Amino acid sequence: MSAQHHPLAAPLALAAGLFAAIPSPAQVLPPLTVPPAAATLPDQPADPAAQLDTLLARLAEPGREDWQKIQGEILAIWSRSGSPAMDLLLRRGEEALKAGDTRLALERLDALTDHAPEFAEAWNARATAWYLEDEFALALADIERALALNPRHFGALAGLGTIYEQLGDTDGALAAMRAVRALNPNHPDLDESIRRLEASRGLSDI
Repeated sequence: MSAQHHPLAAPLALAAGLFAAIPSPAQVLPPLTVPPAAATLPDQPADPAAQLDTLLARLAEPGREDWQKIQGEILAIWSRSGSPAMDLLLRRGEEALKAGDTRLALERLDALTDHAPEFAEAWNARATAWYLEDEFALALADIERALALNPRHFGALAGLGTIYEQLGDTDGALAAMRAVRALNPNHPDLDESIRRLEASRGLSDI
C-alpha cells in the first residue's frame, strides 16, 4: 500500500515492505507492504531457504536493535520468485501501488498471480491493492493464499489482523497479531496493538 495510505508503511511493513502500511484502526502494523528498495540483496544466496530460516530465527529474538535490517532482508528474499520476468511484474505492481494507481496495480498483479500462482508475494501484494479498493473479502482471500504458501509471512498476518479488526472480528484480529508478535516481536507498536485488542475483550495477559 502506498505511503500516503499507511501511517506505518515502514517495515512490518510488518512486512515488511510491511505487507506499505494499511491504516489500521490502531494505526499499527501494515498488513501488506512493499519492501523498501534499500532492502534488496545484491545476489541470490546459495541456499536461500537456510538463509531465510536463520534470518527469521534472528527476527524472533526479543530485544534485537537490528530487527528492521533483518526484516528488510527477509522481505527482499520473499520478493524473489525465481523468474526475472515475474520479479519485474511484482515491482511494476508495487510501483503502481506507491503511485496510488490501484487499478493499474491490480492489472499487473492479476497477471502475476496468473503466471506465478505459487509466488506468495504476488498474492500478498494483490491483497494490498484489494484492501485499498475497500474489497475486504477479496483482500482476505488473497491473504489466505499468501499464508498458505508462506505461513511465516508476518506482513500478511498483520494485514489479516488489520482487516479482521475493521470487520469487527476482535478474536481473529487478536490471534493474527499474536502470531505476528511470535515472528517479529520488536516492532514498537505491536504490544500496544495487542493490549488494545485484549482490553476490548476484557483480557490483560500480555
